[in-house]
Amino acid sequence: MEINVLNIKGQETGRKVTLNEAIFGIEPNDHVIYLDVKQYMANQRQGNAKAKERSEHAGSTRKLGRQKGGGGARHGDINSPLLRGGGRVFGPKPRDYSFKLNKKVKALARKSALSYKAQENAIIIVEDFNMEAPKTKEFLNIAKNLKVDNKKVLMVLPEANKNVYLSARNLQCSEVMPAASINTYKILNADVMVVTEKSLETINGVLG
Repeated sequence: MEINVLNIKGQETGRKVTLNEAIFGIEPNDHVIYLDVKQYMANQRQGNAKAKERSEHAGSTRKLGRQKGGGGARHGDINSPLLRGGGRVFGPKPRDYSFKLNKKVKALARKSALSYKAQENAIIIVEDFNMEAPKTKEFLNIAKNLKVDNKKVLMVLPEANKNVYLSARNLQCSEVMPAASINTYKILNADVMVVTEKSLETINGVLG
């Protein structure tokens, strides 16, 4: 699949790049996409929710009433979960939600997500560019020239670029990432991917 290379003004440069069929042209596997997105979302969870159980509450351990004959459920001290202000039964504890996923599964998930984007014609290739200073207005002009200003955009750069990142940071529908860090969730979450030429080479090197 060949795509025209554009400049940041949205004009064709006369060059074309060929997308690697082994990365952008495979039959997408929905199940591995589900697993990879599930792992990404799980890794975002802090897992620090905590509730006190009866043994962790401060309070007397004296048995408040007789065992039977009170007309209600049997309970012991004032920290009983049956009473208001008592401990919680099986409350949440700090835990790690992350889980292991094989490298080949993650690679297949990213290839599947990229193949979906290629099928939807949602990949734009631009020539490599740089910004002199962080300017959100300049980033918006680039998005407008590429006709993606009203879409959720994932801009993929060959490496971390502070000026471009800071220019897009305040924009809710734009995200900038280095090519080596792209993941299945970010790819699918974007309406369109804007990929520079060198970034494409990096993606081919990582997933090829």
